[in-house]
Amino acid sequence: MTDQESDVVGDSTSLPAWFTRIHPLGWVAVVYASMAVILTLMGSEFLLGNLTWQWLVIAGVLAASFSFDLLDTVRHGIERISGVCAAIAWRLTWVVFALQLFNVITRYTNSWFDQDILIGQMTSLAWMSFGMIFLVGVNYGTKAGINPRIDFWWANFHKRTKAWLDFVLHAFLLLPFIITGLRLLRGYAAISLGQKRSGVWPSGWRVWETWEQSSDADQLAVGPIQAFILIAFIFWGLQVFAELIKTGFVIVGEDELGQISETDAPLRVE
Repeated sequence: MTDQESDVVGDSTSLPAWFTRIHPLGWVAVVYASMAVILTLMGSEFLLGNLTWQWLVIAGVLAASFSFDLLDTVRHGIERISGVCAAIAWRLTWVVFALQLFNVITRYTNSWFDQDILIGQMTSLAWMSFGMIFLVGVNYGTKAGINPRIDFWWANFHKRTKAWLDFVLHAFLLLPFIITGLRLLRGYAAISLGQKRSGVWPSGWRVWETWEQSSDADQLAVGPIQAFILIAFIFWGLQVFAELIKTGFVIVGEDELGQISETDAPLRVE
């Protein structure tokens, strides 16, 4: 299918006027609210059941879906966060390079100091910094559209078809996964920072003494980076929300607001 043919296919189905006056996020909020009610009645502990303050979020999204300007402002704010995260991830690559260079050099020079390992924490710090690159940069990866496309038809799809695919898959596959992850990781992050499984925090202010220790030499604490997984999911969820805003704009014909990252050709995964 040529680009001209795909354009015709993409424009052949016109949307009703009442649909284009509401951002598709409003309909997603309605679906999520319905699912939350059903899952709550079923007794679901995770997923979308047993919501508390999240009802306010769903109501806020539904109200914001009537204001395109407000959603566009929110999208710009979220993407500024992703830009900062990208800058941090880029600098972390140099940190990893420096730490690993130190580890390689000292591997051959430790004999000068009569030690097997000169500074044991360097190995743990290098691995943690490497992990932080992904945790900090996952939201920017979503923004830049660098996730691989395994379908070789993607490059020939009309932009509205691409927007529909991304919107539906992000809203009903990726976003529920992130919400579930946030609910599961909340307790995991608290335990990583010293909270007991009974829900009680240890007495005293030296809470870091209860953090889990690395198995590497000199046992660097791993609690902070384990807790940062929760923060990474929060940033990731925000960027997915921004992607829903952009693709929703394309769906309703507001192409100038839907600034979606595109590649000239699909990324092949063999």
